Amino acid sequence: MKFTKMHGIGNDYVYVNCFEETVEEPSRVAELVSSRHFGIGSDGLILIKPSEAADFCMEMYNADGSLGSMCGNGIRCVAKYVYDHGLTNMTTITVETGAGIKTLDLSVQEGKVTMVTVDMGAPVLTSNGAAIDLSACDRKALTREQIWERIMVGGKEYEMICISTGNPHAVVFAADTDSFPVEQIGPLFENHPRFPDRTNTEFIQVTEQGQLKMRVWERGSGETMACGTGATASAAAAMLAGYVKPEVQVKLLGGSLHISWNQETGHMMMTGPATEVFTGEIVL
Repeated sequence: MKFTKMHGIGNDYVYVNCFEETVEEPSRVAELVSSRHFGIGSDGLILIKPSEAADFCMEMYNADGSLGSMCGNGIRCVAKYVYDHGLTNMTTITVETGAGIKTLDLSVQEGKVTMVTVDMGAPVLTSNGAAIDLSACDRKALTREQIWERIMVGGKEYEMICISTGNPHAVVFAADTDSFPVEQIGPLFENHPRFPDRTNTEFIQVTEQGQLKMRVWERGSGETMACGTGATASAAAAMLAGYVKPEVQVKLLGGSLHISWNQETGHMMMTGPATEVFTGEIVL
C-alpha cells in the first residue's frame, strides 16, 4: 500500500489516495500503521476517496481502529494533498466527512498549499444533555446553568462545557495546562459513563493576552500534539463563557491555530498549516 505521512501542527496521520489504492479492513490497517514502534507511526489513518456529494471524501480512523467523524487538522492535510498531487487545481474545495460536507479555502505559494481555512460549521452546545445549535439561538441569553456542567472524575468535581464540532468534546479550564495531569485524567473523562460513545477532552488555559493554551486527550488516540475540532470547540466554549473575543489564537503542543466565530453565519472558521513529511510503501 502506497501512503503519504502528513501532519497539521503535529497531529499526524497516514494518508492513502483511494483514487489509486484499495484499502481492505481499514480499521485493522489503521491500528497497524499507527503503531509508533511496529508501524509507520501516526494518530490514525485517513483515506482520500471519491465523493458523489462533494469534490472529495475523507474517511478517518483513529489509532485504535475506531471510525472518526471529523478531524480539523486532518482535513487541512487532505486539501494540501489533493492540490499538491494534482487531483485538483481549485483553491476552494468541498470535502465530505462523517460530520457533513466542509468547505476549505487553500492558500498557495509557489505551487504548494501552505495554509488552509476550514469552515467548521456551527458548534452545538451539548452540556447537560442539551443539543443547542449555537448559530440558531441568542448566545447572550444562555444561562450559566445551560453552558456549564458539573462532573465527578477520579473523585474530584470538575466544571466543563460540552460542545460538538462534528466530534464530541468536553472542555475543562485549568490554571496551568503545562502541569495538568492529562495522561491521568484524560482517560477517565474519555471513558466516563456520562459519555457512552466516549469523548475528546480539552484542558484549556486562558493566557494574560486573552489567547488560549490547550492540551487534548483524544478518544481512541490518547494525548496528541493538536486537535482541530478540539481547538474549535475550546474556542467556542471560551467565547460562550466570556473569557475571549470572537477571534482567538489557540496554542497547542504542536503549534497554533486561528479560530474565529462568524457572527453572521454562526459558523466557526479554523486556519492553520498542513505539512507533508514523506511518502512510502508498506506491505500489509
